Parts: sequence; C-alpha cells; structure tokens
Amino acid sequence: MGMKTTLDISDNLLRRAKELARKENLTLRSLVEGGLELVLKAREERGPHKVKPVVFRGKGLSEQFRGASWAEIRRAVYEGQGA
Repeated sequence: MGMKTTLDISDNLLRRAKELARKENLTLRSLVEGGLELVLKAREERGPHKVKPVVFRGKGLSEQFRGASWAEIRRAVYEGQGA
C-alpha cells in the first residue's frame, strides 16, 4: 500500500485518464503510477540539465582583469559607489 495524497488535475486530463483506464481494464492508480514512472525514468536518463553559456561579442575580459580574482573584479566594479 502506498501513501495517499490529493492532486488537482484538469477535468479534461482526468476524464481522458479514466476513459483509458476503463478501456484497458486498469485502475486509475496504476495508470497514474505508470505515467509517473515513465516521466521520472526519462528525466533520470537524460541527466542534469545543461545550461548553454551566454556569450557576447568581444574577446572576453579586458586586459586589466585577465587573471584577476572575482574579489578584485568586484572591488573594481563597486569602486567609488560606497559599497
């Protein structure tokens, strides 16, 4: 036996799920669990979401900041701003 929970599902989706469960002689629970298993497995297989880096036109950091630490860059950005 599993844990009980309440879900708010659109009327159309629930109607379609109940209809399919009835046609295939399944319980709504088994249909929902099967669907969740498919989604979870697919997401686990594709691995973590990779973020594509945002690249702007140019040649990277200016000469002044190449090799500088983040603390040095931050200090220069806020210089004279009271922070």
